[in-house]
Amino acid sequence: MAQRSGSADLPLHGGRVPPWLGQRMARLGAVIGEAIVHHYGRDEFLRRLAHPFWFQSFGAVMGMDWHSSGITTSVIGALKRGLNPLAGELGLQVCGGRGKQSRLTPAELAAAGDRAGFDGAGLARASRLVAKVDSAALQDGFDLYLHGFVVADDGKWTVIQQGMNGGSRRARRYHWLSEGLESFVDAPHAAIEGRTQGNIVNLTDRRAAASRDAQLALLVELGPDKLAREAAAISSSPRFRGEGDQPKAGGGASSGLGAAKTAEPLLPHLDLPDHHDVRAEDVIVRRLHGTLAAAAEAGPKDFPDLLLVSGVGARTMRSLAMVAEVIHGAPCRFADPARFSLAHGGKDRHPFPVPTKVYDKTIGVLKSAVQQAKLGNDEKIGAIRRLDEQARRLERHVRGPSFEAHLAEERSRSHEYGGRSVFGWEPPALSTSGQAAD
Repeated sequence: MAQRSGSADLPLHGGRVPPWLGQRMARLGAVIGEAIVHHYGRDEFLRRLAHPFWFQSFGAVMGMDWHSSGITTSVIGALKRGLNPLAGELGLQVCGGRGKQSRLTPAELAAAGDRAGFDGAGLARASRLVAKVDSAALQDGFDLYLHGFVVADDGKWTVIQQGMNGGSRRARRYHWLSEGLESFVDAPHAAIEGRTQGNIVNLTDRRAAASRDAQLALLVELGPDKLAREAAAISSSPRFRGEGDQPKAGGGASSGLGAAKTAEPLLPHLDLPDHHDVRAEDVIVRRLHGTLAAAAEAGPKDFPDLLLVSGVGARTMRSLAMVAEVIHGAPCRFADPARFSLAHGGKDRHPFPVPTKVYDKTIGVLKSAVQQAKLGNDEKIGAIRRLDEQARRLERHVRGPSFEAHLAEERSRSHEYGGRSVFGWEPPALSTSGQAAD
């Protein structure tokens, strides 16, 4: 049975991903996907997408706003542009998206099924059921506006949906995974992300089975018209409005749902704050120090094949170390997605402008490693895995610059790294005398 894997709060943000970043996100997202499939297989890539912490970190390492709702839209769009041209090779197809794109999902699944040989019509029905469950069976105040369906050639799939609550300016993301799914209406989610806000009607909870059965029985017994009249009469009664006597403690009838309530294990909760800037408390600093140390100390000694790529230096090695963790890291490594924004910054200059030169070198090194691995030479892609291993070993005892000092250096050298944001290119940093630094 699929299990919820966690939850998160996502602030609603407007704006669009600029083309110069969107193109890079598609290329980096695709090559990370290729690397994961090469090392761990398609099933593992689907599992990663169904993990809310990993998904958020994946978007952050690609230069998207590290905490906003826009990560969901931009990651699904980037994967669709980057992975679909490789569908024949990887056996993965991304369908749907935001708004109008979400309504194209059934047709896209049917076409993908014809190409790969799976039951596209059956998965189209699954797509509609998933959307109905999260919009009707789960009534939590969030209106769905995004539906992304990632399907493998063997018919296994992951769905990522997102809804918004305009009043609270929050978004909630829902993750589904076909692996182990036995029912669409009995605890089907791999994860639900979002803050609890008021009363929620969740008819997909196992404890609501009696309620689902009772609703069907009422519909059969009374018919829809009489059922609607009865509901109207109940809603207008004083007791329903809270004007009558309240039941005394220990008295009255208990609901079937309340009586059947059982303890559930605590799930990881990722509480993403409203502030846009990345702060020290948003990052597990010892892990950042491990990454910096692995790039600075281990890189030049142990990864000559990577360093021989033209233009790859210490700064690119730091980004590669974070990308390596996204490819190889265990689930517990993604509790602080803000840390992964330190690889390639953010489009709104948080934590710093996107270092486009570094970004392009990262893509180039990773793409070269994946291409060599396809030809049977795993040395480069193995070096990236060892970079992640080095970082995890070093973080236990190394020390490094303060978080604030690290950000200050990134910002002061942003022009040097090809820093760019939605506000334009970063100018050269000014020296203390007011002149541009060399």
